[in-house]
Amino acid sequence: MVNENLMHIIYDIIWLDAIVEKLAWKHKVLPSEVEEVLTGNYKIFRKESGKIEGENVYNALGRTNQGRFLSIFFIKKLNSRILIITAREMNKNEKKRYKRK
Repeated sequence: MVNENLMHIIYDIIWLDAIVEKLAWKHKVLPSEVEEVLTGNYKIFRKESGKIEGENVYNALGRTNQGRFLSIFFIKKLNSRILIITAREMNKNEKKRYKRK
């Protein structure tokens, strides 16, 4: 697991129109739900090294205000911004991982 202070240095979320559309039609997830998770109680995990040094892929697991369990994948950019790649309902293993202390 990654130090959760990572999110405290993020100044902005980058939303690409194609990603917002995909989240809506494929996963039924709204950008506002992603932002709720990223400002609430969540756990963050580094998934892989990025193609650009220092821009790694992370997975955030958390709950929305309405109680949805979301899994969010993003790239942490060098300028303290994050680029959302996708977001969806957590699978069974992700839920277990999120609920572990």
